[in-house]
Amino acid sequence: MRSSIIAVLGIALLTGCMKEELPVPARERSGGEYQFCLGSGYQQQLWLDLEQGEVVAQNSLADWDLAFESGPDGWRIMLNGGRLMLAWNTGATSIDATVDVFAVYGNGLFDGPTGHPDSTAFGDWRGQGALYVVDMGYDGQGNLLGQRRVRPIAVDASSYTIEVALANGNEVQQVVISKDPQRSWVHYRFGQGVVQVAPPNGQWDVVFTRYTYFFASDNLPYLVVGGLIDGNTTRVARLASRDFALVTLADTAGTPFERRRDIIGYDWKEFSFDTNAYTV
Repeated sequence: MRSSIIAVLGIALLTGCMKEELPVPARERSGGEYQFCLGSGYQQQLWLDLEQGEVVAQNSLADWDLAFESGPDGWRIMLNGGRLMLAWNTGATSIDATVDVFAVYGNGLFDGPTGHPDSTAFGDWRGQGALYVVDMGYDGQGNLLGQRRVRPIAVDASSYTIEVALANGNEVQQVVISKDPQRSWVHYRFGQGVVQVAPPNGQWDVVFTRYTYFFASDNLPYLVVGGLIDGNTTRVARLASRDFALVTLADTAGTPFERRRDIIGYDWKEFSFDTNAYTV
């Protein structure tokens, strides 16, 4: 397992040894300053491997709608937060039940960016057979993408079974989504099925992307841009007051490494409306 120390103005990787591992020879500090482009409207997701110091995969936010936790014990369903998606548990248990799909805008929930099981709009759906109305959010031009119906049915160590339909209940399909042992999440697109988005585990550390953050003080869900991790494979320690060029692994002794998905997050930069630019 690697422990990554991440700074914003520069990114460096230090590899340490855990118990019962052989020590590795010391090597020169790697990393430096990198520049990446997320495209117009921040529509691209960039998957960064810190060891290589490069983007190893990228995709558009339009490429996927839902993500399914892929571990043997996994059961969580995640929305594409980069599009301001939301989901509403209607309480009905039939895919073609009579429901007002536009009620999703008053009753629907957004995913929190932490990755914690209680922060997902679908919540713990197991054993309920409930019908959810999913709002697919916005495209790159700010247009609403419409709604879909989703009824999660079952999950086991190897797959999920769900029902999907158009917003009006037509074109019902039962879909089996196989888990991928090489990835923590399997991505799915309505009308297309499983799509390859994230690189395999161990081949990326941070994804730079747009995502939904809820500002509780203003009661406002808002799209922000920042860095997210996979807490199953990566841990991050935030050092508040240490010069980047002088950081060593010893500096993390009093700072716990965390697995929270948005531990890097968006708040390492501030936007000035006076200069129309970000300060890092």
